[in-house]
Parts: sequence; C-alpha cells; structure tokens
Amino acid sequence: MKLIPLNDWAVIRPTVAAAKTAGGLYIPDTAKEKPQEGTVVSIGPGAYEDEKVDKKKGDKKERRFIPTSVKPGEKVLYERYAGSTHTINGEELVLVREKDILGILTDK
Repeated sequence: MKLIPLNDWAVIRPTVAAAKTAGGLYIPDTAKEKPQEGTVVSIGPGAYEDEKVDKKKGDKKERRFIPTSVKPGEKVLYERYAGSTHTINGEELVLVREKDILGILTDK
C-alpha cells in the first residue's frame, strides 16, 4: 500500500531517536522526545490560499494556487506536535501540512 498525500500535506519518515545516551544509559520509550525531524517521503501538489474577502466592497477575491516548495528526499525540521502519526506497511510515518515544516536541513 502506498500513501499519496493531497493538497499541501507531506508524508515524513521521522528520524529514529537514539536508544541510549552518550554515557551508555538506555532511554525508555516513555522518556524519549517526539522527533522533530525526518525525511520527506512524498508531498502533495499544493493548495489554494485561504478565502479572501475585500472588507470595503464585501466581495470575494480570486484565490491563488500555491505549489509546495519541499521535495521528496529532503530532510526537514517540523513542529513537534504537528500532524498525525500513521503506520503504513509496518512503517511509522507522520503526515503534516507544509506550513508546519519549519525548514530544510542541509549539510552546507
């Protein structure tokens, strides 16, 4: 089964947290922090901007389509409690909106 996101949703494979500290102590699952970074598996094409209303005239303005800027394969940093976690084919994946992605991580 493959998950294909719609609109501006991104499917992210979270980076696995270390099981033990640098000093050799094992960290129980209940004490591990929720990951905030991962690799983009797939992302939707984009979404229309929120509905705008001209307050002076009271009429609606035309909405623009905003394409997504993040690409599959990029390592990203995202809001800690954003999105939702789903298990697909035994793999834990996180679905977040592109606006909840804070930035792209690079080695440069």
